[in-house]
Amino acid sequence: MIDSHCHLDLCDGDVADVVAAATTAGVTRMLSVGIDAAASRVAIDAAEAHPAVFACVGRHPNGAAGFDDAAAQEIAELAAHPRVAAVGETGLDYYRDRAPRSDQRRAFEAQIDVARAVRKPLVIHVRDGAQATAGEALAETFELLRSRAAGVTVILHCFSARPASAEEAAEHGWVCSFAGNLTYPSAEALREAAARVPDDLLLVETDAPFLTPQPVRGKPNVPANVVATAERLAEVRGGSYAELDALVEANAARVLGW
Repeated sequence: MIDSHCHLDLCDGDVADVVAAATTAGVTRMLSVGIDAAASRVAIDAAEAHPAVFACVGRHPNGAAGFDDAAAQEIAELAAHPRVAAVGETGLDYYRDRAPRSDQRRAFEAQIDVARAVRKPLVIHVRDGAQATAGEALAETFELLRSRAAGVTVILHCFSARPASAEEAAEHGWVCSFAGNLTYPSAEALREAAARVPDDLLLVETDAPFLTPQPVRGKPNVPANVVATAERLAEVRGGSYAELDALVEANAARVLGW
């Protein structure tokens, strides 16, 4: 099994111990995602130290205030590292509005350009005010991707939108990655969306230390818990865990190049 999105620097405990626990649980690859330049460098350090870890570098929309050309150049330089598998996470977050929307858009557009230049996939974060992402931020994110991201491999991290949005994403060839919220009792619409994603556009993740899956909910999340989410995702899609394991392993290898 793989974890296509986690934040090792934010997980409880030593990174080496977190990675070892994931490996013991059967997790063969983890993408550790930076939310700013400092966290991106930590992700690269983890990737250099642990063969199972790869890095994703970028600026999270919540930290996009003041984003400028120098920030874009810094991400581009980090993205050239051989242990960096993707750019991001970037996108739009209108739930917290911690950064001006104009700066979020500027950072988003710049990271699309970086991903294209380095020929690596782009990891997208999108969140609206509603519990299910189905509003203004989602609409603007999809519009920016349609207008600017042609030729860029797009990963919609922690996909949390409605089934129709999953179908629209599939039409554009965007990858949908599902996290622990898929397992929550209230997430029936999200499970329906997960069932509609084409096999070749499916990934699974933890977003650790966030979104702990239902079987261990109430504790900080860790990459090892991707197994619980994957088990539920396999049920939703009507297949076995072994089949899903092989599918997402192959998809991650193709999309992330690891």
